Amino acid sequence: MIEILQVLIFGIVLGSIITLGAVGLSLLFGILRFANFAHGDMMTVGAYLALVFVAGLGWPIYAAFPMALAGGAVVAIAIDRVLYKRLRRTAPVILLISSFGVGLMLRSLVQFIWGPQSLVYEPGIQFPLEIFGLRIKPDHLVILAGVIILVILLHLFLQYTKMGKAMRAMSDNMDLAEITGIETERVIMWTWALGGALAAGAGIFLAMDTRLQPFMGWNMLLPVFAAAIMGGIGKPYGAIAGGMTVGIAEEMSTLFFSPAYKSAVAFALMVIILIVRPTGLFGGRSR
Repeated sequence: MIEILQVLIFGIVLGSIITLGAVGLSLLFGILRFANFAHGDMMTVGAYLALVFVAGLGWPIYAAFPMALAGGAVVAIAIDRVLYKRLRRTAPVILLISSFGVGLMLRSLVQFIWGPQSLVYEPGIQFPLEIFGLRIKPDHLVILAGVIILVILLHLFLQYTKMGKAMRAMSDNMDLAEITGIETERVIMWTWALGGALAAGAGIFLAMDTRLQPFMGWNMLLPVFAAAIMGGIGKPYGAIAGGMTVGIAEEMSTLFFSPAYKSAVAFALMVIILIVRPTGLFGGRSR
């Protein structure tokens, strides 16, 4: 029983990280109708941006975190202004292929600047807390608290701010929103900023849970997409349920299979949902 609860804790932590990435991905798709395959590498960029402040300037991770989120938002907006904006009126497949190229460039840039080796924010061994026989790392508590705070802030932004309401209106009907006077380009810029910031946050938490590696975000892309599709692509709130389901399922599978098959679990869940309910659990968009 203790072993099951221990693995469940690991699943909740992993699910929280996947959730943050999936929420940003769903937000982008809900407004832009664009499956951004560079989203995983945006997570990597955010994690390494935090390393600049932690290792380069000696800041604690909690001080570097908001700066890295802002950096992730700036990088996302810059990529959209330079590339995606020019391709927005073209066929969706062109945007899709271009996002693969952007992801490859970001990954290569990270390797060029920081090298291919694994890095950490803080060297040394972190001793876990013992609670009723369960081992909980302090970083896991930080990750859970950070994800909850970011999701709540996003909820408040979408529900109670003028820009958040404009984003929800564009998600429902972009043409109608434009006719009613909503500045669509400004909304799109905010969407990229939020998507980039959430991706950066997910990358930082992933690095805290594991290590910084150039392929860390790319390796998380399948679970993040599986979570977004399971919850209903384009539905940020559905991505929360999808992310927790995928994370817990991946970790619980290690009780029966080799950890090498965790990605296969995410893929299997995605396929099952597409067969049983193509629009996801929360009725996301099919196009």
